[in-house]
Amino acid sequence: MEAVTPLIEGGIFAYLNYLVPAKRKEILEILVNGLKRMEYRGYDSAGVGFEGTNTKNGSHELKTIKQKGKVARLEEEIAQTTDLDFEKEFDTHIGIAHTRWATHGEPSPTNSHPQRSDPSNEFLVCHNGIITNYKDLKSFLITKGMVFESETDTEVIVKLVKHISDKHKDSAISFRELVELTVQQLEGAFSLVFMSSKFPGECVSTRRGSPLVIGVKSKAKLSTDHIPILYSKDHRGLMNPALHHTDSTTEFHPIGNKEVEYFFASDASAIIEHTNQVIFLEDDDVAAVQNGCLTIHRIKRTLDESATREVTTIKMEIQQIMKGSYSSFMQKEIFEQPESVVNTMRGRVNFETNQVVLGGIKDFMTEIRRCRRLLFIACGTSFHSAVATRQLMEELTELPVMVELASDFLDRQTPVFRDDVCFFISQSGETADTLMALRYCKQRGALIVGITNTVGSSICRESHCGVHINAGPEIGVASTKAYTSQFISLVMFALVMCEDRISMQDRRTEIIQGLKNLPSQIKAVLETDEHVNTLARELYQQKSLLVMGRGYNYATCLEGALKIKELTYMHSEGILAGELKHGPLALVDKAMPVMMVVTRDKVYPKCMNALQQVKARHGNPIVLGNNDDKETQQQVNKYIGVPSTIDCLQGILTIIPMQLLSMHIAQLRGCDVDCPRNLAKSVTVE
Repeated sequence: MEAVTPLIEGGIFAYLNYLVPAKRKEILEILVNGLKRMEYRGYDSAGVGFEGTNTKNGSHELKTIKQKGKVARLEEEIAQTTDLDFEKEFDTHIGIAHTRWATHGEPSPTNSHPQRSDPSNEFLVCHNGIITNYKDLKSFLITKGMVFESETDTEVIVKLVKHISDKHKDSAISFRELVELTVQQLEGAFSLVFMSSKFPGECVSTRRGSPLVIGVKSKAKLSTDHIPILYSKDHRGLMNPALHHTDSTTEFHPIGNKEVEYFFASDASAIIEHTNQVIFLEDDDVAAVQNGCLTIHRIKRTLDESATREVTTIKMEIQQIMKGSYSSFMQKEIFEQPESVVNTMRGRVNFETNQVVLGGIKDFMTEIRRCRRLLFIACGTSFHSAVATRQLMEELTELPVMVELASDFLDRQTPVFRDDVCFFISQSGETADTLMALRYCKQRGALIVGITNTVGSSICRESHCGVHINAGPEIGVASTKAYTSQFISLVMFALVMCEDRISMQDRRTEIIQGLKNLPSQIKAVLETDEHVNTLARELYQQKSLLVMGRGYNYATCLEGALKIKELTYMHSEGILAGELKHGPLALVDKAMPVMMVVTRDKVYPKCMNALQQVKARHGNPIVLGNNDDKETQQQVNKYIGVPSTIDCLQGILTIIPMQLLSMHIAQLRGCDVDCPRNLAKSVTVE
């Protein structure tokens, strides 16, 4: 889990069909199902906006339906709406939908999205992110006569569009130009999708610091696999915005002009059931669909930016994001780990020749080997994957290795040099603190390596090189299989770094053979599920849990405690066992639940010493250790055994019982394991 701050966003989904007939019922089903695909993002209300006809005068108008709570409640509200003709067919239609996580204003239909410009719904917008200057804009708009209905920062955006539109009512300003003028006034992070009764059949979207992807579905072959970027002409509008302009290319064949459908979403997982052809928008892109044609514009130009946006074919199956027979996405993803670790190593590790090749960083290895230190920068679970591999990284690279929390790294304004190599680890590739730290290091000339699970993500695009962990879609908010795949990706990098060092060949071979055995060993660990469930029944009514370990297993303690906190809302703390006498031992008594990770490695005697100290204070710890460690098993009443492997890989096996334990405790406490309260899959605002 990469959550580092409480400002979370839900999900945007929009659908535009051009010359593709669809009944209103079908359109609303597409919008609602798009929201269901993104329920894992965390939200507390939902809404849809769509085109309709005024039954009194026949004029074109927009309608909204919004509801507090889950998407299922919105679906019920839509079904119970009596003034809609669900069988009415539209050749061309635009609908937008949103799941909102309350930041400004409590969960309510009024505060839900889409937000409207006025009672006639002339403009509607769905918004992810935070507008930091909304108070100033709101004060300005109130002086212009605007009346606000909600407590949200989002309403400022759509009323600003309305204000600019009214100022330009005598000119032929386009919908896209209105949005560009509006976006120039906004500060903060956002992704936006607009629709308007004034511009029927048109959709405009833009992003800055929050992900947005466009899916394209057409029977005809797409006219291009790269969309040229157009640059906006200068306008004069509210607060005299300065829009930079360069002449656009004269030959441009936009996507569209024939029967085509467009899907706009915060996440490609919401689009994949409709099309695998997608375009990832960059910050400050403005994408507009008019008369079925998609064009992408930029408000201002930078020297090093790409002149096109690639149409990407995503390799994801709809079955991958369905729960199947599992009770939750989290359970599915825990039990997918025997396959996900294989996918992470597939094509990269040759177990016969003991060769490791990481194609994404192969061309940069000479530069990486010349660096003076390695920095691993991440948040939450991704940070723990770096902690888990730091000791091995130091051993195999013989370089100084810094592991940093991205938010703290920025707060300290950490010195970064041109001969540093900075790794940025993020499942989503959109984590705001990590992304800002990346840009900070990039400006200072460091080599940037991205470790992500999401092709086309911001970190993926802005890195010089990187490793895609290939864990497959991870829907559950609490990260599980991404952690083990990040772990293995970093181990593989360490193996590449020492491939030409004769003194390390035996150690290197030992680790590679350990990787080979991991899938079967993970399957063996998953067989302890019932035993872990039994222990969960003894713990679920407790208020706290201490998790202790040291050496390679310290990261297991941190990550295990994080999972307990995320899913069960119990207090849980990962403690370095070597620090036990320096404070934490004061917490230990017969009433305090304690878990200890004690595996047979070089710190085993020290861990056994910590175990004896806990028992001497009447503690009754649950020990997580090796199956073949009879000595330790005889000293405790509660024991979870996992197979023995190479010391540096043991953390991959010991974390899985912690994942299972947190899931079972959460279920016993009646918590939603896929959507923990106050959290979402990726944090894309500060």
